[in-house]
Amino acid sequence: MIDAATAAFPRSARVRARSEFTEVFDRGRRAAHPLLSLHWLSDARAARLGLAVSRKVDPHAVGRNRIKRILRDDFRRLRSTLAPGAYVIVARPSAAGVNGAMLREAFRGLLLRSGALPGSGTPGTMPPAGQ
Repeated sequence: MIDAATAAFPRSARVRARSEFTEVFDRGRRAAHPLLSLHWLSDARAARLGLAVSRKVDPHAVGRNRIKRILRDDFRRLRSTLAPGAYVIVARPSAAGVNGAMLREAFRGLLLRSGALPGSGTPGTMPPAGQ
């Protein structure tokens, strides 16, 4: 079970200002998935999350809020293991029609691919280089 203190989502864990979103979009690294797009700008501050879920994704506020709630909850659980920086997730229209497990899987896959989330540490099928 996750400790409530480590799973909190304070204001300091959010990307809120337009200028910060712009900086992440302009200078950050990008990774894409059919459901989501991740923009990540590494810096010295603790991991922070910004979400962009437009009406093009789902015209109903209930659907947009569901997507944001699922992503926020997963980020809250992973925050202590993530590399420092600002993370902005942009939902794509295909995200509206999938369940929460698929959204979480896409989010974690993007974090792994971008290098923001450490791998599971399981060895691959290939031996390390030089052996």
